Amino acid sequence: MDLPSTHEFTQLLKAWTSGDQSALGKLTPLAYEQLHRAARRYMAGERPGHSLQTTALVNEVYLRLVDCGQVHWQDRAHFFAVSSQLMRRILVDFARSRGYQRRGGGVFHVPLDEAPSVCDEPDNNLVALDDALQALAAVDDRKSKVVELKFFGGLSIEETAEVLKVSPETVQRDWRLAKVWLLREMSGGN
Repeated sequence: MDLPSTHEFTQLLKAWTSGDQSALGKLTPLAYEQLHRAARRYMAGERPGHSLQTTALVNEVYLRLVDCGQVHWQDRAHFFAVSSQLMRRILVDFARSRGYQRRGGGVFHVPLDEAPSVCDEPDNNLVALDDALQALAAVDDRKSKVVELKFFGGLSIEETAEVLKVSPETVQRDWRLAKVWLLREMSGGN
């Protein structure tokens, strides 16, 4: 599916914000397709057998976006920036809940001989990444946003630059520095 122009997408967003439900009908397949591509890129890097599927992730993001009736969308970039943040929150919440369940929270106790032999491991790397991103945001919020938009939102360098209203070169520089900073933070280095 061809992506609409930024102007067309923005016009549909603003019409939807103004209460035009037909605009939402036109916007939905356009936004859904791009959200699905971003989620597919992210989920391709996940461990095999991850219990959260790409479509389920997109559906959850979409439901939360549609539920955000109070948001006054500025433009396409604003929409996908919010979408990236939602995708990150959903994935991190999912990883944290898997860790909670792994420790026995909210789980019925079953005798060992009746327990299934397969269990899903929580994605500790995603939780560690979220913690490191929060620490990075405290030091340099823009670099944190670059990581969020590129990693969780699947935006290109140019799209990220558009969202943050900086040059693509600045995004590339922030991306490189943020990756090094996060790797150091996640590995416990100084």
